[in-house]
Amino acid sequence: MQQEVSSSLETEILEECQRSIGYQFRQPELLRGALTHASGANTRLASNERMEFLGDSVLGLVCCEYLYQHYPEFQEGDMTKVKSVVVSRRTCARMSRALHLGDYLFLGKGMNSHVDVPASLQADVFESMVAAIYLDGGLEAAKTFILRYLAPEIEHVAEGAHGGNHKSLLQQVAQREFGATPQYHLLDEKGPDHSKCFKVAAFIGRQPYAAAWGRNKKEAEQKAAMNAIAQINGEPVPFEAD
Repeated sequence: MQQEVSSSLETEILEECQRSIGYQFRQPELLRGALTHASGANTRLASNERMEFLGDSVLGLVCCEYLYQHYPEFQEGDMTKVKSVVVSRRTCARMSRALHLGDYLFLGKGMNSHVDVPASLQADVFESMVAAIYLDGGLEAAKTFILRYLAPEIEHVAEGAHGGNHKSLLQQVAQREFGATPQYHLLDEKGPDHSKCFKVAAFIGRQPYAAAWGRNKKEAEQKAAMNAIAQINGEPVPFEAD
């Protein structure tokens, strides 16, 4: 969107943007600032660059708090890995495209608004939008906006942080909580040689945890580890063995 627009068109753009992001501004000038690229501003201070700086920090805070509260078994290094992916420029640009924020940018005459907005600008405007919502409605409003789009991303990346390796996760929990390394015991097997199933239970010290069946020993051990983690956390086990 070019800088030189009528006030009625500008109002229409801002209203459409608010519908797209699902947030209504009490101070529309903050939204206007978040959508103003340096090329479309009278001065650099009037652009969204300062908001990008603030938005980046708000994003990081919300992501870290979510990880801290929802993944108590994650150590600092695990949380750092997830955060670095979730609040990356690549992710911010993808979220921006999903919200069509690039369509609402106020750009200068030297920039062609009829081509795809570069990923760098997409990421910038997502961060500045976070800051604008934070300034307009406070941290809770910003958190609601951020997690609506980033919570699934956080959960997906967090799951991959262990590569789905629940045995590795159980080992971390067991060493931290009990000072011991989990052992896996084969309790039973059934089926013909070409299609056997195996029943495995995890032990920490002498404490057994709920067993699980798997199509091979590796799968059974992973499921047994998931059962043990659930029991340690006081949650229902995901795999019933009998």
